[in-house]
Amino acid sequence: MALIVQKYGGTSVGTIERIHRVADRVAQTQQEGNQVVVVLSAMSGETDRLLKLAHEVTTVPDERELDMLLSTGERITIALLSMELRGRGINARSFTGRQVGIITDSAHTKARIARVTADRIKEALKQGIIPVVAGFQGINEQSDVTTLGRGGSDLSAVALAAALKADRCVIFTDVDGVYTADPNIVPAARRIDKIAYEEMLEMASLGAKVLQTRSVEFAAKFNVPVEVNSSFKEGKGTLVTKEDAGMEAAAIAGVTGDRNQAKITVIGVPDKPGIAARIFGSVAEAHINVDMIIQNMSQATLTDLSFTVPRADLKQAVSIIQAVAKDIEAKSVSVTEAIAKVSLIGVGMRSHSGVAAKMFQVLSREGINIMMISTSEIKISCVIDEKYLELAMRSLHSAFDLDQAQS
Repeated sequence: MALIVQKYGGTSVGTIERIHRVADRVAQTQQEGNQVVVVLSAMSGETDRLLKLAHEVTTVPDERELDMLLSTGERITIALLSMELRGRGINARSFTGRQVGIITDSAHTKARIARVTADRIKEALKQGIIPVVAGFQGINEQSDVTTLGRGGSDLSAVALAAALKADRCVIFTDVDGVYTADPNIVPAARRIDKIAYEEMLEMASLGAKVLQTRSVEFAAKFNVPVEVNSSFKEGKGTLVTKEDAGMEAAAIAGVTGDRNQAKITVIGVPDKPGIAARIFGSVAEAHINVDMIIQNMSQATLTDLSFTVPRADLKQAVSIIQAVAKDIEAKSVSVTEAIAKVSLIGVGMRSHSGVAAKMFQVLSREGINIMMISTSEIKISCVIDEKYLELAMRSLHSAFDLDQAQS
């Protein structure tokens, strides 16, 4: 008997008819002799609806109260699915994040999981009950409701799978796996049968929306096998697992594009110890992630410092940076929004030379200027003008032999 955690996203539970289908799949999994734990998102569009209501009440909603509001979306779906299963004679019970012991820090709207007790789930499984758990939410040490950020139900599912030592965690979504690129942009993209945690982590962080980044980090840390599959059709998905020799054969696993980027440049920064810490420390305190950083000498004793942040955090980041810039007597702050990031990812880069050079040649051939570059062992990212993103992705996908016809 295997223990399987199944997570269903918002589109998978977006209507009552789709909840019926989820119930069919859950029932079938149990009938095959498995123990099942189900994690659900809110119905598609529900979180956005709740956010809209909050902003109609006040332009800047209190984050503690916002978490209380947003956590209601998943409570609806878990109750509905549990009713459906019980109506079929299947013993199921709904649980909130609080009830299953998902303990987080106090960073409201983007809390991080500290630990998972899962005591009530373990007891339910012993009694033959199918636990249906609200994803995306937990509680802090003060028992306040917290939420885990966009895509947080993925993290809930993986964290529960780790705590329960589940045999696998299956993420059911509206796509049938992880692709070498976004098929909406690169029609020749192909589905990947198996991908390493590291590659999936880079793809998730660099624009692929299949899995939440933190859920992949959690899966890698606790060695949880994660399968990405479609809620709407049968068939094989993508297995996210430990790296093996076969994964190293190809230099590149995929190409990603991310429009969720903005560049901030602090001009005329005094070039002395401690200044960078002042700038980035203030941004970090606001829980804003900084990605690429470039420092250029502009003139004696002064430097220009450029970095990228998520576009959604731009307004808050600029406000913070302008205050810091005034404090450190920098000359000015400039912002560039119309940028994007194109990236190549692959564990095979460790043993294949010339990947960066080839990438730069391809972009140059297409007349695409590179503004910023970031590299690691298994990825190369370039910030470019947003209008060239789709051209860059298609050109790189073809140049590195990722097209369907060449697979």
